[in-house]
Amino acid sequence: MILLNNSHKLLALYKSLARSIPESLKVYGSVYHINHGNPFNMEVLVDSWPEYQMVIIRPQKQEMTDDMDSYTNVYHMFSKEPQKSQEVLKNCEIINWKQRFQIQGLQESLGEGIRAAAFSKSVKVEHSTAVLLVTEDTLKLNASSESKFGSWAETGHPDDDFESETPNFKYAQLAVSYSGLVNDNWKRGRNERSLRFIKRCIQDLPAACMLGPEGVPVSWVTMDPSCEVGMAYSMEKYRRTGNMARVMVRYMKYLRQKNIPFYLSVREENEYSRRFVQQLGFFEASCEWHQWICYPQNLVPF
Repeated sequence: MILLNNSHKLLALYKSLARSIPESLKVYGSVYHINHGNPFNMEVLVDSWPEYQMVIIRPQKQEMTDDMDSYTNVYHMFSKEPQKSQEVLKNCEIINWKQRFQIQGLQESLGEGIRAAAFSKSVKVEHSTAVLLVTEDTLKLNASSESKFGSWAETGHPDDDFESETPNFKYAQLAVSYSGLVNDNWKRGRNERSLRFIKRCIQDLPAACMLGPEGVPVSWVTMDPSCEVGMAYSMEKYRRTGNMARVMVRYMKYLRQKNIPFYLSVREENEYSRRFVQQLGFFEASCEWHQWICYPQNLVPF
């Protein structure tokens, strides 16, 4: 595998990946953030260049110091020939098989190669899926993006453009000081490692909320290093009041203004959330969201 660290090559890869959306969205979104400040210190590997078949995004080595931190130890993967993923994964040092980690991708066919490679390394695999939801403009993404290079912190914030429509409620940037609140209400979180991850997401990536009458967030939404929108939540007292819809509409408007790609995933059984986001203009993509959590037998899940 070849480390792609030239800015011109990364931009060329970004444009090329657009032609494979929605299957490439995980990697496409990761490359977007790498090209815009790389706040999570990720790196890009391809099997060949300029013609490539597989792209793997992973954290740089200095980020992967905690063998149990599967929030940080994340690989995003896309392949034009998923059936060949086993050969690449087994015969290269791209993945640290001694850690607990996760692989995320939007191609179910990657699973066979991942499981075969994991078996050869005596690593267990837990697979989960979700419905991938995208908007029409996401599917139309192309190489003519006018995004400027820079970080999230340099671009301003959506609350610069909006005033609250409802008395005692205010749309605002989600402050890092509320990371604990988000962590406590994130089903995949509620531990110290997830809290560290959430803090970085809120600090370095677009995150928004609706502040309630007491000045505390009652609804919020964040983004992850692959441009996936997530952790969306409304406090029980304020559900079905329209707050989340107002947050999402304004948040999406900001992302579009800045040409930041976005998409989301919802568990298939969560019919309410699926209907909700469809009302916002999302629709189910032709592929699914996939996650493979892997861990050596000596590192059991917490």
